[in-house]
Amino acid sequence: MEKWLEVAPERPTTEVTVDVTFLERLRPPLPGRVVWPEGYRLERWHPGTADYLALYRLIGAPHCWWMRYLMPKATLHRIIASSHTYIFRLLAPEGVVGFFELDIEKPETPYLSYLGLVPSAQGRGLGKKLLKAAIQQGWQKETRVLRVNTCTADHPNALRTYKAAGFVPIMVEQEHWSIPDDLGLVLPEHLRP
Repeated sequence: MEKWLEVAPERPTTEVTVDVTFLERLRPPLPGRVVWPEGYRLERWHPGTADYLALYRLIGAPHCWWMRYLMPKATLHRIIASSHTYIFRLLAPEGVVGFFELDIEKPETPYLSYLGLVPSAQGRGLGKKLLKAAIQQGWQKETRVLRVNTCTADHPNALRTYKAAGFVPIMVEQEHWSIPDDLGLVLPEHLRP
């Protein structure tokens, strides 16, 4: 575990146990572009840390995304400002409704770090389209395998959606998280003690 994930003893936490499934996709995407509903578009995004964390919270809070809050700001800035990090956000007439983040430092084995939609955009088929776009962006000519992981705190359809998109589970690990209470995250009901 990263040193910065260790929470000071005086900081109250909630203990959570999740199963993390690691998946791989070994075949390139089929040609063809993603067709978005009218008024929707995907754009490459180069956020500052404050804007990044605001969208990370909006999308990730219902699914217990917490680790980037504890990361030193300089480390987070270095990651999101890297030329090897591709961040795309999905824009709709009502504003930003989703994003994905790819780590392409190793183009042979890129990693889909984050993908998600705001709660109001879920259930309309946008997640499948966003994942298809992420696969197309992530798959470089040198790519042999595209990796991702999901856990039992994520959206209930996440694992099924990754499998349907051609990702194959290769390993499941149980992780124990100490989530600081002052982050104000609401645990998904099935994870509450």
